[in-house]
Amino acid sequence: MSQPVQNDRTTSRRAIEALRAGVPNRDAVGQLGGNRPELESRFDQLLADVSGSLQLDAAVPGILIAGDFGAGKSHLLEYVQHKAFEQNFACSKLVVSKETSLADPVKLFRAAVAGLHVPGKVGSGIANVAADLRFNSSDYTDFFRWAAPEVSGLAPHFASSLYVFEHGGDMEFRSRIERFWAGDPLTNRELGEKVRLLGQQATYPLQKLPVARLLAYQRFRFLARLIKAAGYAGWVMLIDEVELIGQYSFKSRARAYGEFARWMGQLTETADSRFPGLGVVAAITSDFEKAVITGGKMDGEYVPGKLRASAKDEDHALATVAERGMRFIRNKAERLPPLSDEQVRRTFEDLRRIYESAFAWTPPAEKNLPAIGTSSVMRSFVRRWITEWDMSRLFPGSSFEVEETPLPPASYREDRDLETDDPVPTASPASVPTVDL
Repeated sequence: MSQPVQNDRTTSRRAIEALRAGVPNRDAVGQLGGNRPELESRFDQLLADVSGSLQLDAAVPGILIAGDFGAGKSHLLEYVQHKAFEQNFACSKLVVSKETSLADPVKLFRAAVAGLHVPGKVGSGIANVAADLRFNSSDYTDFFRWAAPEVSGLAPHFASSLYVFEHGGDMEFRSRIERFWAGDPLTNRELGEKVRLLGQQATYPLQKLPVARLLAYQRFRFLARLIKAAGYAGWVMLIDEVELIGQYSFKSRARAYGEFARWMGQLTETADSRFPGLGVVAAITSDFEKAVITGGKMDGEYVPGKLRASAKDEDHALATVAERGMRFIRNKAERLPPLSDEQVRRTFEDLRRIYESAFAWTPPAEKNLPAIGTSSVMRSFVRRWITEWDMSRLFPGSSFEVEETPLPPASYREDRDLETDDPVPTASPASVPTVDL
């Protein structure tokens, strides 16, 4: 009977250490819950939309969580992942950075694959998905038929790589194919030789792959359906710190707004703008709108105005999609309400219970919880409580005072370190040249 107690204690300690660091993990979320019941139905609806979107070939409306620093946005993203795993969804969690640029779908895809995890398994998400394919299942049969270029509109490499993966029998090359699905290059010569050996060169004639940007969209569409074919309910992508796009240069901000509209399901005109089987939940600071879109940088007027002053058609098209992305941030964000006394008390009691389970030490009951002000953040309260309990537990009878240093407000000054290394093509799909990767 001692093992369950140890497991509970270990889980509680992992939760406390994550909360102490201000980075909630699955253990913390599992014990504290989402703490935002008003959003739970929205998350449930998103998961349902993802599950049903493949049959409808429909885009899934995304969710944007807006809140102050420390208000619990990252906690909510972790909570969504926790719920998604419980309902057999694959998840990718990523944070906007130089390596994860919202202006660059190639980098976004690589980050999504690197952060891909499936419920109940560790290790490479793409390898786990590939290992779960059952070639005689109806889900796989439907997926295989869809992958044909004349049906899916994808480059023939996807269908041919899928055929070779199923029939090739070469474990080393199957690993190469998994890496191709994850974003690595695979030349026509390498893949074509395998197709020829299987006698399928007439069925799967290979052409030049589209440019990297368009290929990334195809990879997203393919992987979403691959995950479903492997027996999972769908794919959920969680994007944190979207506000960092405010530090991009002008053109990269415009592209990022357009790409954000795409992932939020606001661009549905073409197949490359719809990703059935994939749902996105993102988080942004609540001051972004006033600091960047309607005030500060005034991107709501500046970005489309400057783009439409250009003589290039692609800039005019970018202005339209960028406006959609900014409009979604202004009008569709799920804004976290201010902290309430009841929420603070409930969190305090839950945290007190977790701490007691973690250290077999009962924290004192709080008679006077901290007063809630305009700058109150739950993360600050949680870390203060944990620190005070640590000191009382480790140094009983001692007196101490916890000092807090407030963090400076978020800066939206341009930061070239966040820029993509290579220029992103902006031409329309019809006029973009192709390259053989």
